[in-house]
Amino acid sequence: MNGITIALSKGRIFDETLPLLAAAGIVPTEDPETSRKLIIGTNRPDVRVVIVRATDAPTYVQYGAADLGVAGKDVLIEHGGAGLYQPLDLKIAKCRMCVAVPQGFDYDHVVRQGARLKVATKYLNIARNHFASKGVHVDLIKLYGSMELAPLTGLADAIVDLVSTGNTLKANNLVAVEEVMPISSRLIVNQAALKLKRETLGPILEVFTQAVEKIA
Repeated sequence: MNGITIALSKGRIFDETLPLLAAAGIVPTEDPETSRKLIIGTNRPDVRVVIVRATDAPTYVQYGAADLGVAGKDVLIEHGGAGLYQPLDLKIAKCRMCVAVPQGFDYDHVVRQGARLKVATKYLNIARNHFASKGVHVDLIKLYGSMELAPLTGLADAIVDLVSTGNTLKANNLVAVEEVMPISSRLIVNQAALKLKRETLGPILEVFTQAVEKIA
């Protein structure tokens, strides 16, 4: 396809990217929450949206299956960002990456004592770098499902996970004890596409930049 393909994940990223697309004159013709289609057309015949899993967006863009996309900073750090141009923090889908422990667990004391912590997370690179920078010894346990279950069953002492409202932590008697980093979503662009399709992509990137500046 000679036009532009945009990789987006369903849910919050899709919803919060819509106003930016609209500013660029791009309106998807269907809602991915109600449509079964994975490739959605737009009001522009030269632009389409592919619906991907959030963690897959950088891969689709890296290998050129999509020209640009939107991915969370957390996903990009885990992916590594190879082959991607990341020109813009879109300041959407904001949350925090945090260390959380069960209520009553004295995290600071355990860290000071130099004990080895068992930490469950799906964000191995982020967790590894965070604890290494603090000189804390950890055994990382990779999980894909609900992180909150790990401390409740004794699988782990702590978790590293995204926190938005904190309600899920509270409901499971967990508390955030440390913020690792703030997270928001970035615009990502295939490096080859940026050169080959500059005439089409350039105006879109410019409008996104202007829209983000207005929001900020």
